[in-house]
Amino acid sequence: MGRMVVAAPLPEPVVPVPDLVADEVVLLPELWVPEASQWLSTSSGRIAGEGYSWMQAVHWVAGAGLYQPRRHRSHGPRSFGPTTVRVAQELAALSPCRPGIEYLVRRTGLSERSVQNHLQILREAGLLAWIVRGTRVSGGPAQASEFARMIPVEFDLALGIRTVQREEDAPAFTRAACGVAEAGRELMAKLARKAARKVRRPRSQASRKAPAKGARTGAAEGSGTAASVGVRCTPMQVGTSAGFSAGGTSFPPESRLASGDAKSHIEEKSSSRTRSLGKLNRVGRRYQLARELIQELDWLRGCSVRRIAWVARNVADAGWTVTDVRGWLHLRGEAATVRRASGLLAVLLAGAESVLDTPRKRAAAVEQWRGAQEAARRHRIQQVRADRERYEGDWQAPQDRAVHSEVRGAVAQLHSSPRPALQDCPDDESGLGAAAFAIDDKDLADIRAAAEAGLQHGDTTLITDTIHACGHDQALHVYGPELMHRARQLDQVRRSSLTRYAYGA
Repeated sequence: MGRMVVAAPLPEPVVPVPDLVADEVVLLPELWVPEASQWLSTSSGRIAGEGYSWMQAVHWVAGAGLYQPRRHRSHGPRSFGPTTVRVAQELAALSPCRPGIEYLVRRTGLSERSVQNHLQILREAGLLAWIVRGTRVSGGPAQASEFARMIPVEFDLALGIRTVQREEDAPAFTRAACGVAEAGRELMAKLARKAARKVRRPRSQASRKAPAKGARTGAAEGSGTAASVGVRCTPMQVGTSAGFSAGGTSFPPESRLASGDAKSHIEEKSSSRTRSLGKLNRVGRRYQLARELIQELDWLRGCSVRRIAWVARNVADAGWTVTDVRGWLHLRGEAATVRRASGLLAVLLAGAESVLDTPRKRAAAVEQWRGAQEAARRHRIQQVRADRERYEGDWQAPQDRAVHSEVRGAVAQLHSSPRPALQDCPDDESGLGAAAFAIDDKDLADIRAAAEAGLQHGDTTLITDTIHACGHDQALHVYGPELMHRARQLDQVRRSSLTRYAYGA
């Protein structure tokens, strides 16, 4: 039979008493484990066989009052309370017991500092012992600590638990319980019932006062008394009741019914709720302005709403709208090439709230922007009308038959007339003789320079008028193939419905 190893008896006598919370406190010395003894190799306790037996020891320490954290430090929790038991419940479900601080924060809802304080309490009470202590390596992930769930020797002494060492050369913390004294059986049963229950997170004071959703009071369920406060209009339970269900029915006052029915009252409630939900705080106004700017400005499409909200935070806080921002951008001037939209917006909005610091100034900027928009619209309309008159025309055939026959004869004579000879001048490389254009080289160079200057500004009037008056071959002789090609490209761009072209420097 193996040798029995029991921790050395403490000087105070072991006297168990009936009640766990107050009367069952055993006359033991203060429960405190220094940091040097918080390792598995130096601990005086024994390893708990499983989480259930360990939770019995946790509840005993919580009710015994032998451990007082404030006796050894002035910060942290004041006692071993329900929050420490909740942290212990999470540790009891782990195998191996290697919890991360972030995991416990997520499971318990506590802060990181609170979790660290309660882990320290469990170690100082002898309920946890380090197997591996977590480390933080620079540039690498943090390693979690691995604990051993321990049962302190004071628990065994208080309940009269006998332990045995099953292997002679095994360490002392591997000893196992083999029996319990008769005086500690009742206390062990109470601890077992507590370990079987789960300690929940305490509700807030407001939620304690408010009744739970769907809860029914005893008066509403069984008594059927009309004076009960919690009686519903329609009973939720199945079966008959001694009272009438319509006894607690109440109707809205006539002052709340505008048109004789409850519809107006419902609409009033919905509108008031919409007004309450429509109120935005400062951050909400920033995000709202950012979304509107991304929708209004083409060069902001695809930008992050969060980034634009941060860029436009100053004007949003000053009460600017998206129209005010458009007016300011018109005064400030927009860039033709945009590489980073958020950075450009930050530059354009710099100091805007200090320049247009009053609603009157912002309104003037908006009016100027709208005037420019209207002028641009009118200019585009005039351009479209001019192009249609130039290329399509609104000429109609005469109604008079005599005039109609004369016009047809003139058009037929024009088409049947021979064209000028193309080889009148052999010195001309293009084949067009001097009979076509009686101009010298200097005038020809001036005409080409004027046409090129017009093309730089997007104006093809000179070339197109020459084509209509003299034909394509003569215009090619005067302006050359390069200028003709550029004029044709500009005309195609202008006629396209997908692009807009405006004359400008």
